[in-house]
Amino acid sequence: MQASVNVDGHARSSGLALTLGALGVVFGDIGTSPLYALKECFHSSHGIPIVFENVVGILSVIFWSLIIVVSLKYIAFIMRANNNGEGGIMALLALTLRADHSKPWRRSLLIAVGLFGAALFYGDGIITPAISVLSAVEGLKLAAPGLEPFVLPITIAVLFSLFFIQRHGTASVGSFFGPIMLVWFSTLAVLGLINISRHPDILHLINPLWALRFFMEHQVIAFVTLGAVVLTVTGGEALYADMGHFGRGPIQRAWFFLVFPALMLNYCGQGALLLADPTAVENPFYLLAPDWALYPMIGLSTLATVIASQAVISGVFSITRQAVQLGYLPRFEIQHTSSKEIGQIYIPSMNWALLAAIVLLVLTFKSSSNLASAYGIAVTMTMICDTILAMVVAYKMWKWKPISVVLIGLPLIIVDLAFFGATSLKVLQGGWFPLLIGLVMFTLMSTWKRGRKLLGDRLANETMPLGLFVNSIGGAGASVQTVPGTAVFMTGSHRYVPHAMLHNMKHNKIVHERNVLLTLVTRDIPFVDESARLEVSEIAHNFFLITGYYGFKEQPDVPALLASCQEKGMTFDMMDTSFFLSRERVVASVGPGMARWREKLFVGMSRNAGAATDFFQIPTNRVVELGTQVEL
Repeated sequence: MQASVNVDGHARSSGLALTLGALGVVFGDIGTSPLYALKECFHSSHGIPIVFENVVGILSVIFWSLIIVVSLKYIAFIMRANNNGEGGIMALLALTLRADHSKPWRRSLLIAVGLFGAALFYGDGIITPAISVLSAVEGLKLAAPGLEPFVLPITIAVLFSLFFIQRHGTASVGSFFGPIMLVWFSTLAVLGLINISRHPDILHLINPLWALRFFMEHQVIAFVTLGAVVLTVTGGEALYADMGHFGRGPIQRAWFFLVFPALMLNYCGQGALLLADPTAVENPFYLLAPDWALYPMIGLSTLATVIASQAVISGVFSITRQAVQLGYLPRFEIQHTSSKEIGQIYIPSMNWALLAAIVLLVLTFKSSSNLASAYGIAVTMTMICDTILAMVVAYKMWKWKPISVVLIGLPLIIVDLAFFGATSLKVLQGGWFPLLIGLVMFTLMSTWKRGRKLLGDRLANETMPLGLFVNSIGGAGASVQTVPGTAVFMTGSHRYVPHAMLHNMKHNKIVHERNVLLTLVTRDIPFVDESARLEVSEIAHNFFLITGYYGFKEQPDVPALLASCQEKGMTFDMMDTSFFLSRERVVASVGPGMARWREKLFVGMSRNAGAATDFFQIPTNRVVELGTQVEL
């Protein structure tokens, strides 16, 4: 009996720790929306009078948007689609592709939807840190108007500090994120309650008829206002994307028991403040706090926005590695910042590119209100992609009846399209920026995937079948000399002879006493169990095939893989092993395949790709690279 009590107590303790951890990672983006969302709903350009009916109407729209988009769509529906416990649009895409698609065009269309949704995430990764940190620092204008000229420099300094510490990893500060966000959400709730007590009738917002009345009375203006309301649900996709870190249960508990109530209490408090003092529309969030608490609130808000930005930056690193593993981006230098957590990585080139783009964005738009025009359109398009892919999973993988898929998916698509339609009105005011980023990333990913396919086909045409080659070795006579040691040839397929092996035979006239053809395969699951990590087979005397399997969230480690071959009866001495790699010099050509400009883009990406030795963690002093020129 005592043992069961201890187990239950440990489970509760672990559940609370995961829930607290989820607060610090998952809810940063959506949790900092009160800084700017309601202010933008009543922006002067909308021309909405601050009267009871309009305030309650907009708050009702916010309330039901959070219910439909976050609670029902993501938590109740999409989070059921987990790929071995992992979430996010790349995991969702992998699930859809695992289903049987009878027509190739359907598979291609789903890949395009998933890739475009992933590409748009990069736009969100640039805008979220910019608008979050800038809106927090803008509180200084209320505390001391003379500090207004310093808002942009302070914002850039905070952003630079945030990106500078990325190389040290988040493990050392991650334990503080949860408690800080707990304080943040508790503060949101308390400030909201204080102001609600002065106008308790604001709670009528729960009745959806207020939202309906608002749309019926204002129509066009109400539709335009949806472009600001969407700011309250940005970050909803993060709940799904970070599911693998904490699990569905802790995220659900954190949302329903703390985050959602705290957000709505704060929005209601801001609404009550506007009814009492319409001039507070300048910055209703900070004006909720008493004068003595303004500077502490600015400090707490800045911390919260840094945490929100950290979650997005980590997400960009994660989705970049997944895209590399699945063959949609070239290799990058990837540094692991934790010996325990595989998900904690740092990509230097992506880190500094993000910082440069964010600083440029802040200097261009100059205020959170201007940035709000650029925010939202990428999020709504990603939401549409998520819904489409989730409907395919429900039909193909869960075997739902078509009528059930339509009854659940169609209303969600309509809501997504309504938000997208409203945000698309802001394309010229700044919405073009995330669309441009998404289009650029989609072009890069699709070009790299297509280019690698064409390159593989060209290389296959210039080699010979492996079986024929191995059989011919025995008849080579004295023309081929056997030398001691082990040669490992990296190859993308076991069907053909690696080019490095052909060149070694052609130029050096040698073959090693043990030859290994190593292929690394990325499967459409996040992680591969160690028991299914590798396959070893001998195809001829002293010729072996090794296949290593990795998930799209794992980092290949060739020395560790070869060390595990000991369980299969093969041992490797790194000092007696040479790794032979092919280095292709790709040149664009006139011919079928890709457009000329895409070929040149692929060539540029190829020449700037990270070294295979670094990516696969191969000892550089044991590598021999043999080059070849290939025309696309």
